[in-house]
Amino acid sequence: MTDALRRQNGPFREGDRVQLTGPKGKLNTITLEAGKVFHTHRGMVSHDRLIGAPDGSVIEATNGDQYLALRPLLNDFVMSMPRGAAIIYPKDAAQIVAFADMFPGATVVEAGVGSGALSLWLLRAIGPEGRLHSFERREEFADVARGNVASFLGSDPANWSVTVGDLAEALPAEVEPGTVDRVVLDMLAPWECLPAVADALAPGGLVVCYVATVTQLSRVAEAIRGTELFTNPDPFETLVRGWHVEGLAVRPDHRMVGHTGFLVTARRLAPGAVLPELKRRPSKSDYSEEDVEAWTPGALGERSASAKKLRKVAREAQSTAASAAAARAEENSDNK
Repeated sequence: MTDALRRQNGPFREGDRVQLTGPKGKLNTITLEAGKVFHTHRGMVSHDRLIGAPDGSVIEATNGDQYLALRPLLNDFVMSMPRGAAIIYPKDAAQIVAFADMFPGATVVEAGVGSGALSLWLLRAIGPEGRLHSFERREEFADVARGNVASFLGSDPANWSVTVGDLAEALPAEVEPGTVDRVVLDMLAPWECLPAVADALAPGGLVVCYVATVTQLSRVAEAIRGTELFTNPDPFETLVRGWHVEGLAVRPDHRMVGHTGFLVTARRLAPGAVLPELKRRPSKSDYSEEDVEAWTPGALGERSASAKKLRKVAREAQSTAASAAAARAEENSDNK
């Protein structure tokens, strides 16, 4: 990343996002501005007392309450940032980064961009030498994603592009055939994009599909097999259960992050290669029109935010990004 992007360590600076944890464990995230004050119903915390303080400081409010101040981790940010569309949760983003073998310098394609949560994880994984091409069908979602990414990083990363349009149609114009290392498909019908993805991927490249339901899981797995251009799909999901540990009171948490989605990975075969057949029992792979209808947005109960709400969320994300950029510009001007 460039020097213009926000530093994630060292003393707090103006424009940094800071997560304050109060006496009862309540979290509040603020953006530091000289002269500003964070108000609670009990007391106030001056931003000036935080600016210049080291990460992990404990600051006392005017009423005597103590607040722990930390820079938000990326998973903290994505769970609290403005959302236009549902996000990929950190537990699934971690699996995508690991099992898709994201690496520094990789060329990655992502569709759709949603609210920008996965984009942030991918940008961190591929580093400044990598390249991330994100595609989103809806301009409103793209605006939210741009705002969130700029808000967290401090500016727009030079190695990230967001294209508004359908991946199957727009991808050939953005990348040369056989030049992409990884493709992440987070959409309702990823099987529609498999031909374009296969053309873009380099031999040995990997596609990972994120889908919510077992019907989508079944269809995308069979569609991958049907292309005869990939290895056999590998589907899985991740469940996370926290634990309560205090002295001898050691037990699983009453709540856990259960099913959020399925991940399906497959590797691109070399041109002309034929995948050896596995010895297994035959399974039904043909779909009737009734089967296909089961995967339409209406049948799946897909919910979409209203245009009014999306405009509001986009303004909020872009306003936060603009405040951070202005603070950084002022700081750079003072340092000259």
